[in-house]
Amino acid sequence: MARGVLAGMMTGTLVSGLALGTLSVLSGAPGTVPPEAVSLEVPAGSGFDLRREDAEAALPETQAAPETAGVSQAAPPAPDDSAGIGAVETAPAAVPETGEAAALAEAPEVAADSGGVAVESDEPVLPSPLVPAPVVPNSEGAVAVSTDPAQPPAPPPSEESAGLSAPEAAQSESIFPSEEPAPVLIPDATDGEGVADLSPEAEAQAEVAPVPEADAETVAKTLPALGTIGNRAEGVTTNRLPSLGDPAPEVAEVIAEPEAAEGALVRNRVAFDNPEGKPLMAIILMDDGQSPIGIEALQSFPYPLNFAVDVTWSGAADAAERYRAAGFEVLAMADLPEGARPEDAEVAMQAWFTQVPQAVAVLEGAGAGLQSSREATAQLAPILKESGHGLVMHPNGLNTAQKLIAREGVPSASLFRDFDGQGQNAAAIRRFLDQAAMRADQQEDGVIMLGRLRADTISALLLWGLADRAASVALAPVSAVLRAE
Repeated sequence: MARGVLAGMMTGTLVSGLALGTLSVLSGAPGTVPPEAVSLEVPAGSGFDLRREDAEAALPETQAAPETAGVSQAAPPAPDDSAGIGAVETAPAAVPETGEAAALAEAPEVAADSGGVAVESDEPVLPSPLVPAPVVPNSEGAVAVSTDPAQPPAPPPSEESAGLSAPEAAQSESIFPSEEPAPVLIPDATDGEGVADLSPEAEAQAEVAPVPEADAETVAKTLPALGTIGNRAEGVTTNRLPSLGDPAPEVAEVIAEPEAAEGALVRNRVAFDNPEGKPLMAIILMDDGQSPIGIEALQSFPYPLNFAVDVTWSGAADAAERYRAAGFEVLAMADLPEGARPEDAEVAMQAWFTQVPQAVAVLEGAGAGLQSSREATAQLAPILKESGHGLVMHPNGLNTAQKLIAREGVPSASLFRDFDGQGQNAAAIRRFLDQAAMRADQQEDGVIMLGRLRADTISALLLWGLADRAASVALAPVSAVLRAE
């Protein structure tokens, strides 16, 4: 056992010495001896000691140049020089001939018949001796200036107007002229010389009879003392304008014209007042006869509601009457069939109004709606304008149909949101109502929301009415929003 331990110790010491020696050689510690190089023999056939022989490189042979004997070649151009130009082309141009200075200074000759007038001499032309010379005044006194008035002198006063004052006499002369006026002719046609060619009947009608002269007694009765014209014609009254000191005239009682017949929107609406001027918001609940909620649970609602009854429901007339008696506004909810024609829309709407006479407006249904046919939709405007109903439509793109109907004068609007159409819970409904209140605060026309007679919807509406957001808007009947639109 001792021997085994001693042998193990010696083996460990030897291994340790070899390891330390190897590390010292690799680290290049000073004082160490590098190992000696030993030549190794290369076995034959390994090819390790082969040498490359330096031999001359074999270059490829050069190819022969192609033959150019049969190739056409272009002749070189002729040199550009003046060898071909003759003497005529290089001769200088001829110098223009000029006359002498004395010949150029002479005036050109004038042809005898150039102007058609023969010039005999250079003397000035004198006036003809046959024309008398104008008379020139010798002095300032010889110039005569007329001082006569431009108007003709007034005729002498007649004997009848001798006793009248100047204004009365002037009016007398203007009303009753002493001289006969010239006859007035109305020409029918004009001949070449400008003289009217009248028929005997036209001449008889064209002559104006002169006004007979009136005596002083007639003039005195006709003219008042102040010189104004009195009531000269039957039915004509003068001095109708008031003057200072006259009593106040009696005002005639104005009879008001009968008012036009009120439309359904005005006739069936519920009274509403918005003293604070808050934004308007209307809530419509649809009733198709399948809801268990009765009118008794809605009569004590804290704000106005609107109910739309389905016209295809057999109990629509009774339901509309109950809602209107409870103080709510009623709408007729209806759809037009696919591909409806204008005459179909007119017949259908007359039936709706007969079934729901309490309706203030028409609500577009959730089925085919009222926009399935452009022609039928265009026919809605004149019918609604005549009956006075409003119109509430579902949003569709840019709401072009609703805008065109509103342009025709029909109170109409598009729904802002259907807040429970997908079965939303009370929390989602309240969130949609908050968004509608914010939208109503941003625009002046107001918003309209659509819901259904569901228990969750009624609960959400009651809780939302107590929130602060509901206090920022005025919950109103739908007629108020349509009238604002």
